[in-house]
Amino acid sequence: MLGLAALAMFSGPAALAQASGWYGGASVGRSAATIDDDGIRGGLLGQGLATNSIDDRDRATGYKLFGGYQLTPNIGLEAGFFDLGRFGYTAHTTPAGTLNGDIRLKGLNLDLVGTVPLTGKLSALGRIGVTSVRASDGFSATGAARVPYANANPSERSTNFKAGLGLAYAFTDSLSMRIEAERYRLNDAVGNRGHADLISVGLVYRFGAKPQPVRAAEPAPIFVAAAPAPVIAAAPPPPPPPAPASAPAAPMRVTLSADSLFDFDKSDIKPQGRASLDKLAADLRGMRYDSIQVTGHTDRFGSHNYNMKLSTRRAEAVAAYLVQAGVASGQVAARGVDGDKPVTQPGDCKGSKPTPAVVACLQPDRRVEVEVTGTR
Repeated sequence: MLGLAALAMFSGPAALAQASGWYGGASVGRSAATIDDDGIRGGLLGQGLATNSIDDRDRATGYKLFGGYQLTPNIGLEAGFFDLGRFGYTAHTTPAGTLNGDIRLKGLNLDLVGTVPLTGKLSALGRIGVTSVRASDGFSATGAARVPYANANPSERSTNFKAGLGLAYAFTDSLSMRIEAERYRLNDAVGNRGHADLISVGLVYRFGAKPQPVRAAEPAPIFVAAAPAPVIAAAPPPPPPPAPASAPAAPMRVTLSADSLFDFDKSDIKPQGRASLDKLAADLRGMRYDSIQVTGHTDRFGSHNYNMKLSTRRAEAVAAYLVQAGVASGQVAARGVDGDKPVTQPGDCKGSKPTPAVVACLQPDRRVEVEVTGTR
């Protein structure tokens, strides 16, 4: 009843991708199946009937509900329920009669989903997986035609595979949109093999709290003790030389790799990044300091507005973590800058596109700097 085809899935290595974690979502779209009209005519001819016309119902509305876990920045495991809709046909015969056939397709799937970043917010998707499909058929006839099967309402569950390609666009760290084209291989309930396609649009929500931004504050003022009152004496000795004023100490600057602190396009601090910040917070608690400036930097790829927002979020996340670790909140300020202060030299990382090699070369530019100032 359904036609036969195959689909090749694109996959490839990438240096960057979504952050790890749980997610869920839903998609809805247009589904399509190929009706085997030649097979229908052949079956009716075996009954001694000529086929005048066949009305195919080969389009339907399909949807899917899914949840998954990002195993690595580029690979996720996703499970879900899908309903591809109902398809069918009505064949008109001579002598006069009709043969009607319908099929309903729904089931469960388990997929591996690969992600390849294209820009800061846009990514390409590729998937391949296995399905458990429930095919529920129904047949009826009128006039000279008759149902060619002993059971007019057969059903069958089969295990097959599926594949798909798509694009994803991240509106925020938590919410993104997908557009996908998928092919589901399947069996119907009367011994035929074929496929159904689904083109869908959906939303994906990634779970996990984000750190609260830190409000920038002015450095606390430095108070200098007043000089003691002079002592009046008949023959005062020469006064001692005044104590030297506190001299400002040279700023201490700590540079932290953004790739070690954060996943791509994210401002949630990773476990290995927390260890570095815990050590820095412990060092600061043992020092006399007046102010701490946290500055986020990006590399040269991406728009100015995008880089400013990302670098600011990351600087605020580091500042918030230091405050939680015991650093005085009134002495910490956070800001982000575009990739206008690179560590790399102009000729170090050649290339105008964010290929994996160029992105890896620009790693020193993606950083968070913590500058501490105080007095000796």
